Amino acid sequence: MSRPTAFVMVNAEIGEEDAVLNFLTTEIKVDEAYIVYGVYDLVAKVSADSMKELKDIVINDIRQAKGVRSTLTMVIVRE
Repeated sequence: MSRPTAFVMVNAEIGEEDAVLNFLTTEIKVDEAYIVYGVYDLVAKVSADSMKELKDIVINDIRQAKGVRSTLTMVIVRE
């Protein structure tokens, strides 16, 4: 059985994109994270051992991170 995984789209405060990317990749250790152009500033792929852990990472870690203005989370339901 595969681990619960989600893509999290992040809007950062202006000028905070690099700091948010650094936080996501060093403090939270997301699977992948990129600064992107478009409606969102960053996209991160996050996996966890359970849906509860995935929810906690998104709500308590990513959404509360300094420089994060808003997020949109898309949980993968089928690969």
